[in-house]
Amino acid sequence: MAYITGLTKDKQVWTPEFVISIDKETCIGCGRCFKACAKGVLSFEEEELHDSTKAYMKVLNQGKCIGCGACGRTCPKGCFSFEAVELP
Repeated sequence: MAYITGLTKDKQVWTPEFVISIDKETCIGCGRCFKACAKGVLSFEEEELHDSTKAYMKVLNQGKCIGCGACGRTCPKGCFSFEAVELP
């Protein structure tokens, strides 16, 4: 399989892994990933429960992801799933 690749500044081959999903059950809604993403991929969501509100992050614009992985590195709970993209 061939994947989308890029080059680093010193010409090393790099295979970006793009965000696929966020586990909303594990997410604590801290917003660290939102602050780390410079491309506007993520969105803050709230869900009304019986006596409280559950906050979590959601992938809003998956197509804007550049595969840098900053969101996953800042997540204290490891909520993110990533995947390399195959070439057509």
